[in-house]
Amino acid sequence: MEFTVPQFIEYEAKVIGPFSFKQFIVVAIAGIVCFAAVLKTPFYIYVPVIIFVGGGSMALVFLKIGGLHPLSVLKNFFFFNLSPKVYIWQKKIMAPKIVIRQERIKEKKEEDTTPKIIKKSRLKELATQVETKN
Repeated sequence: MEFTVPQFIEYEAKVIGPFSFKQFIVVAIAGIVCFAAVLKTPFYIYVPVIIFVGGGSMALVFLKIGGLHPLSVLKNFFFFNLSPKVYIWQKKIMAPKIVIRQERIKEKKEEDTTPKIIKKSRLKELATQVETKN
């Protein structure tokens, strides 16, 4: 018995509770920073630090931007901005070529102009083939 398996599945394994390994590292570092802030700073300083660091880490872990995690978006942003960008375009002036093939003109005149009847749409079958790469 054959089963069709979709090919476009993105899934990260949950390693520690509801978090993947990357998510756990981000939450753990934020927790350590918040704990250190509680121990070493006065109340009016550690409350905003906890809100900013905790909220930022939760946004990094659970938010998705265009189907990507913010960590991937930040990584792509920095790689794009730090990579060299050289765009060179030189317009080549070329004379346009016009080619008329006599064979095609004759074929078009001889074709039957009766409408063709389409029996059944293959759209669903094609969508299944694209999803499963069969």
